[in-house]
Amino acid sequence: MKVRFREVDPFNCWIWIRFSEVPSQGERDYINGLFDSWYVIGRLGGFNAGNIQSQEEGADMNWMNYDNQEADNCLPALMHNVGQMEYEGTWARCWVDLGTSDALAIDVLINTLKQIDVDFVQIEELLIGGVNDEWQVADHPDAIFSRDL
Repeated sequence: MKVRFREVDPFNCWIWIRFSEVPSQGERDYINGLFDSWYVIGRLGGFNAGNIQSQEEGADMNWMNYDNQEADNCLPALMHNVGQMEYEGTWARCWVDLGTSDALAIDVLINTLKQIDVDFVQIEELLIGGVNDEWQVADHPDAIFSRDL
């Protein structure tokens, strides 16, 4: 799976997936479930790189002292909104307002899609941001800011 970034507006971002073949309904359901789960985690503040104490601890987390005050002092990192996944031929796309969530959200999505590509459905390409010449978009109705194209 090739991953490419284009212009990324975190408040008005399209995510494009190109499959090797037209995805079946079961494969679509799997991708839809992934994006729904990703959004729920983001909406609840899960993608907050300001509080990754376990990650910073390293491989040995035995008897780790979790600092609740440090966690409480972090600014919220909340994903604001996500649109419905849309499909057209071998393409899928989803609009997202990443809000104040950190870029960690994109890394988690990429890692998950890379594993789906290995285990479930072949993904040729993942495009983060920008527009797709093969499938034009208008401003998403939930976008706070419009695109300047």
